[in-house]
Amino acid sequence: MSDQKGVLNPPDERIKEIFSSMRRIAVVGISPKEDRASHGIARFLLGRGLEVLGVNPVLTEPVLEAPLFPSVRDVPPPIDVVDIFRRSETVPPVVDDAIAAGAKVIWMQEGVEHPEAAAKALDAGIDVIMDRCLYKEWLRLMNG
Repeated sequence: MSDQKGVLNPPDERIKEIFSSMRRIAVVGISPKEDRASHGIARFLLGRGLEVLGVNPVLTEPVLEAPLFPSVRDVPPPIDVVDIFRRSETVPPVVDDAIAAGAKVIWMQEGVEHPEAAAKALDAGIDVIMDRCLYKEWLRLMNG
């Protein structure tokens, strides 16, 4: 466990650093349905040249040609960002897996919040962004 604590909903400058340095993003709850936010954001990230790793235990075929894994623990390291598209009550085991996998950032999409799981990640030195859309933040901070 890290001696340094993570930051909850870090300031804009830190989020810009996260965006500038991230290369591998695990999209938890990735969907093959084009009208789902997880699909659109995965496509957006791939379009930026980033590596998307799909996490969905019920899917058997890759989404957008992204490799698919049943859990975050199954994703080969490193993982820069774990982007969670799941109901809030399902977040704790995802965060446990992200900690075990050595993820650098946990991002809970709009409407996804779990303060207890966030506190656990923060104690492990992982920055946590809750209830914010990665795509909207990218557009706001990175000029598209």
